[in-house]
Amino acid sequence: MSSAIPYDVPDVELTHVGEQCSFDAFLSKYRLDDPALAELAVIVRGADTARPELAPQAAGLLAISLGLSYNFRDDHEMLKHGLVVYDALYAWCRHTRGETHTWNPAAIGAYGANVA
Repeated sequence: MSSAIPYDVPDVELTHVGEQCSFDAFLSKYRLDDPALAELAVIVRGADTARPELAPQAAGLLAISLGLSYNFRDDHEMLKHGLVVYDALYAWCRHTRGETHTWNPAAIGAYGANVA
């Protein structure tokens, strides 16, 4: 008998309920109330439920997820790489949410930049 817990399929505990996705179900079941996880959940929900308007990052997460699925036929290999993405998004939600990218290549005459 397997100790695996099924998720993201119909008629199991950890699945989509209403407008929420399996990630929401994980947070609820295991009472994970970290604010960064709650913010990450909005991104995941937008990507997983075809509602990219929920968070600007949702469309990017969906694109990355589909690319991972295409590039890795082995689920374990895909998971290994996908977890790096989720860890990075979590770190962004928790630590660097307010950071912006303000470097302007044109200002220093970088190669390929249009310099006036």
